[in-house]
Amino acid sequence: MDLTPKQIVAYLDDYVISQHNAKKTIALALRTRYRRMQLSQELQDEIMPKNILMIGSTGVGKTEISRRLAKMMKVPFIKVEASKYTEVGFVGRDVESMIRDLVVNSISIVKAEQEEQNKEKIDNYVLNKIVEKLLPPLPESVSESKKDDYQRLLEAMEKRVQSGEMDDKIIELEFDKIHVEFNDTNLPPEMAKVQESFSQIFSSINKEDKKKEVTVKDAKSILKLEASHKLLDMTSINTQALQRAEDGGIIFLDEIDKIAVSEKSQGRSDPSKEGVQRDLLPIVEGSSVTTKYGVINTDHILFIAAGAFHVSKPSDLIPELQGRFPLRVELESLTEETLYKILTQTQNSLLKQYQALLGVEGMTLIFEDEAIKTVAKLAHRANELTEDIGARRLHTVLEKILEDISFDADEHKGEEHRITSEFVHEKLDEVVEDDDLSRYIL
Repeated sequence: MDLTPKQIVAYLDDYVISQHNAKKTIALALRTRYRRMQLSQELQDEIMPKNILMIGSTGVGKTEISRRLAKMMKVPFIKVEASKYTEVGFVGRDVESMIRDLVVNSISIVKAEQEEQNKEKIDNYVLNKIVEKLLPPLPESVSESKKDDYQRLLEAMEKRVQSGEMDDKIIELEFDKIHVEFNDTNLPPEMAKVQESFSQIFSSINKEDKKKEVTVKDAKSILKLEASHKLLDMTSINTQALQRAEDGGIIFLDEIDKIAVSEKSQGRSDPSKEGVQRDLLPIVEGSSVTTKYGVINTDHILFIAAGAFHVSKPSDLIPELQGRFPLRVELESLTEETLYKILTQTQNSLLKQYQALLGVEGMTLIFEDEAIKTVAKLAHRANELTEDIGARRLHTVLEKILEDISFDADEHKGEEHRITSEFVHEKLDEVVEDDDLSRYIL
């Protein structure tokens, strides 16, 4: 988490082209969070996170920036759509479920870290169980020479299991019934606990261990779950996860413009929209939410709201909610040049993905630079003529260009296929210029 704003922006530059202002704003918000953690506890409690409102059309990088940040910082992160929540009393999810989702995400992160730290113990547990089935232990009464021979066989068997040589062998596995977590975050915590109690009652009725014949390969996965359940301290993981969600959690609240009530709308036709805003308010302001893992305080969770605001404006949100998003950043629409850079300069760009996918069939796909420029030009033109869906237009355009090549790829194993500007024009010109066709195909 100890990264400077410049380092954060430099990392994001590998995945998101342009949008410097948005990257800078988010990098500063994250750095401020790190600075806060270095202060005394008394001062930490006083400093509230500066929530961010990102304004921009679909496909310009709002979600990608937030998702990449969470991945880089290894912090609990969830993306939710504001439009799927409805006011209490209406059909839909209650807003507190987003906090419960965040806690579940935090637990999975901490659990994965604990599994990595205890990897050696877990691997040894799995290995010993499998080898014991393949090579049953000797009785105590055997001679020393037999024990030495057995030890050599045991070491050889361990190597064969580790190398995957024994993966196809069938063994009979006895394993305890692993307790399954119920993580329906839409249920109130009290209901979730009742549901879990019922599951424990039903599992205790049928107590006998399971016996099942499985391959060694499948046994490795089954026993890894069993080892994690037995070796990891879930109480400690839950406590740590709650703390991490409180101090480092990020909630990306997408489509917030869909719950804004526009002045143009006649008589506030949907009463739940303003209700959702009022329900969101205490969560964003800071409140205590009860989860089945414990109580979590939302004071220091960072909320990043995003919306296109085509029909409504940020000022159409209720004033109290507007005030909780003091940092406003407007994302630029994508130009032809930006689309070209997205195709050529990002890590794991769409072109690299298609080359890798067709490489599986033994085909080498080469995109000429002029062809890439033509793709960017035509994608930009399609955005101008129909709805502007930003970089997502590149998906539909490339799929249209490569549709036939991909379909017949198995017939061209070992061949090189070069995508030229002429080929792109041939595939797309008619579709882009015909307004009706463009709306349906691209």
